[in-house]
Amino acid sequence: MTESDHTGSTPGLPPTPPPLPPEAADAGPRPVPTSEAEALEIGRQHYPEVGSPGGPSALYVHEFDIGYLIHAGWPAPEDPTAPPTAPGGSNIVINKANGDVTPLPNFPPEAAVELYHSSYRPSGS
Repeated sequence: MTESDHTGSTPGLPPTPPPLPPEAADAGPRPVPTSEAEALEIGRQHYPEVGSPGGPSALYVHEFDIGYLIHAGWPAPEDPTAPPTAPGGSNIVINKANGDVTPLPNFPPEAAVELYHSSYRPSGS
C-alpha cells in the first residue's frame, strides 16, 4: 500500500493524521463534583499517576465559587539552577454546575481562578 492509497493522503506529503477525539461536550454527561474529594478523583484522570516516574508528587485542590482548581506539585529538581527538563504543565478546573473540565496554564491558584472567570464558556455555548 502506498501513501496515496491512504484516505486523505497526498503524494509527496506526510500522511493525514487521524481525526481528533470528540470534544468532552460530545462525550455525554460528566460527573459533577460536590466536594473537594470528588473533584480530586475526577482530576486524577487528567494527570500522570502521583509518584510515577515523571509524574507529580501530589495533586492539590483549590475550591472557589464556581469550580475546583486542580494543580500538581512536582518534586524539587536535583539542580535548581538547571532549566526544567519538561517546562510547562497545566492546571484544570472542574465546574461545579456541569462538570466541565477546562485546562488552564500553570499559573498560581489566584491567577488561574481569575483567568477562568474571564474566559470560561459553558459547553454547548
